[in-house]
Amino acid sequence: MFLLFLLVVCVLTFGAGGYFAYREANRPGPLTDDVVVTLEKGASVRAISETLSENNVIRHPELFVAITRLKDAASALKAGEYRIPAEISTWDLVDLLVEGKSILHYFTAAEGLTTAQIIKAISDDPILVGDVTLSPDEGALLPETYAFTRGQTRDQMLTTLMKAQETLLADVWEERAVELPFSTPEEAITLASIVEKETGVASERSRIAAVFVNRLKKGMRLESDPTIIYGLTGGEPLGRGLRVSEIKRETPYNTYVIKGLPPTPIANPGKDAIEAVLNPDDTSEIFFVADGSGGHAFAETLADHNRNVARWREIERQRKAEAGAP
Repeated sequence: MFLLFLLVVCVLTFGAGGYFAYREANRPGPLTDDVVVTLEKGASVRAISETLSENNVIRHPELFVAITRLKDAASALKAGEYRIPAEISTWDLVDLLVEGKSILHYFTAAEGLTTAQIIKAISDDPILVGDVTLSPDEGALLPETYAFTRGQTRDQMLTTLMKAQETLLADVWEERAVELPFSTPEEAITLASIVEKETGVASERSRIAAVFVNRLKKGMRLESDPTIIYGLTGGEPLGRGLRVSEIKRETPYNTYVIKGLPPTPIANPGKDAIEAVLNPDDTSEIFFVADGSGGHAFAETLADHNRNVARWREIERQRKAEAGAP
């Protein structure tokens, strides 16, 4: 109201010129449709007014400068990328730029990607700026969807993913189950990465985590195919089934050969996989195999597991026969 009062004073003081300024400040702007305008960091009020004029947002750059000064907002205008609504008045436009609600963009890192794969996705993002100079460890990033504004750097995005995982892990680590077969958050991330790669069925994560926890407690090898693939390709898709020679090949990541956990995570696990490892299902199951539905069949004994494997092999044979049928 005070600023409106000042404009009225201007009208009374400066007559027709003041009335024109008041009318122009509050009349609908020239935009016929919404437009996206980017205001560069460090730009002066006059430079901003020229950018707005060039984009047909305002009719009179001088009036924009005057209103900005009248509102004492020159230092409060925020750089960023704005979606400016059609017919916005110059008066309301200054408020919009002071409020600083820039357009949000989104970057999504999918669960189970390696650090190298996430860095490539960040490097390929068309909105983020700058080069990637950071080198996070495998498993150090939290896959999620992150909002950001234009101008954010790729290193800043990587830092956001790292800090998000640190924050999550600090919270859930304190709520972990007792008597887990690992003692550090880093080991939890390693096991969670294996769980993440073993199933795409969200409801199975805690059950698969329980199988691996039970195997570790019994001193059994984890025998996880994704660990073999990571040892062969660094986490890139193998593009075919594993060969017997590869299952027997000694690498630091082949959990058919080594006991315990591999030396590092094999991917970046999501929140659900991390929580599943820290609070697995209460079960005695120590085996699982694909069941043909996209999920897995679980077993407590080797005999039951062998029956599940036989069913899976039969499903595989039927699928191969159907694929080869004319």
